[in-house]
Amino acid sequence: MSLVLDDVSYRYPRVAGWAVRGASLVVAPGEVVGLAGPSGCGKSTLGKLACGVLVPAEGRVVVDDGPARPRRGARLVQLVHQDPVAAMNPRWRVRAVLDEADPTGSSLADPVVGALVETGWLDRYPHEISGGELQRVSLARALLAKPTYLVADEISASLDPLTQAALWRDLLGVVRERGLGVLAVSHDAALLAEVADRVVSVGGGTLAV
Repeated sequence: MSLVLDDVSYRYPRVAGWAVRGASLVVAPGEVVGLAGPSGCGKSTLGKLACGVLVPAEGRVVVDDGPARPRRGARLVQLVHQDPVAAMNPRWRVRAVLDEADPTGSSLADPVVGALVETGWLDRYPHEISGGELQRVSLARALLAKPTYLVADEISASLDPLTQAALWRDLLGVVRERGLGVLAVSHDAALLAEVADRVVSVGGGTLAV
């Protein structure tokens, strides 16, 4: 049972060349795999392929022996973006953002939300809280969907060192508690050395251990 990218390739429409070419990668439950490399090398494309946002032109993505996005619409692999503002409806309060992931309305009782989101943020709009606070909301929303795997795409790149450390401490706690597999996308090799069990480097859309 793993998240498997099997010899995947992808090219964007009307763009010359391959963004990703013949890449293979495995993330096991409870494992944090770092995906390192400079900007433009294909890291984010691989992350989007892993969670089913993009469909490979060649190869396949398998999640626990099934597709990344089952037909019922649930995502076994959740994506957390670098920019949480772009991932949220600016006209929704934080409470509504979280309820989107858990329409039963029980999100506020979830221990993940309690650990990541302060109650004082719930009735504010996204622009009324800081970037670090907003990224914690974004992470909480992804975890409320009860994924098996998480793609964390530069989730702490814009945060100060203390906020960055706190965010990863809480995420790694969830990894240990739930056995969550994480693909951590970052250009920060030092960060990945601290948080990942192993690191894979990307260069020109191909992977190297």
